[in-house]
Amino acid sequence: MQAELLSWFAKNGRDLPWRHTQDPYAILVSEVMLQQTQAARVVPRYLAWLERWPTCEALAAAPTAEVIRAWQGLGYNRRALNLQRAAREVAANGWPEDLTTMPGVGPYTAAAVASFAFGLPVLPEDVNVRRVLERSGGDFDHTCGQALMDLGATVCIARVPRCAECPLAQSCPSRGRRFEPLGRQGPFEGSFRQRRAATLRLVADRPRHLVELDAEAVAALERDELVQVRDQLVRLPT
Repeated sequence: MQAELLSWFAKNGRDLPWRHTQDPYAILVSEVMLQQTQAARVVPRYLAWLERWPTCEALAAAPTAEVIRAWQGLGYNRRALNLQRAAREVAANGWPEDLTTMPGVGPYTAAAVASFAFGLPVLPEDVNVRRVLERSGGDFDHTCGQALMDLGATVCIARVPRCAECPLAQSCPSRGRRFEPLGRQGPFEGSFRQRRAATLRLVADRPRHLVELDAEAVAALERDELVQVRDQLVRLPT
C-alpha cells in the first residue's frame, strides 16, 4: 500500500508553498493557519504573513494588535495570539525539544513540525490521515505524511469516498462503502462566533466605547485576551 500511495502522490500531490521549505517557523505558521481553515484560503494569507514577518524574531517583535489585524478573516483569532507567543518563546530560547510545550501546539501540530521541518520519523495524524488509516488498515511510515493528507483531503473524503480514483482501492477493506456524516459545528451565520468576529473587526478598526459594542462578545474576547477594556474603552492588546 505504501508504494502505491507514494506513486500516486508523486503524480497527484498538491503543490502547496509550505511544502517547499523546511523552515520550522514557516511550517508552524502553515500548520496553525490550517487548523479549521481550508488550504486554498490559507495559501495567500500564508504568503502575505511570511512576507511581513519572515522569522520568529520578526513576529515576536511585532505589536500584538497588528498580528490580530493580519489574522482577520482566518477565524479562531486566538490562534494568532498563540502563534506570536510561540514565536516569542523560540526567539528567546530556541525551539524546545518537546514542541507541545509551546502555546497552541498540540500533538498533531508538534508532529507535523517535527516531521516536515526537523525530519524526525513521526507520522502526523490529522483528520484526513486518520481517516485513510482507519479505512484502509494500511501500515504507513513517516515518509507518507503529506501523501496521506492529500489522499484524505481529495479522494478518501468523509462521506462518499472516491474509491474509483484511489490508489489503495484494490487492497482496501472499505472499498465502496459510504459513511454517516460526522457531527458538524453549527452554522456561522447568526452564531455567537459571528458576533465575536464582528465585534473584533470593529475594535480592530479603532478603539470603541463599550456601550457601542456587543457586551457579551466583548467579555468573551477579553477572556481570550483578544481585546483589553480600560475605562470603558475597548481596544486591541498592545
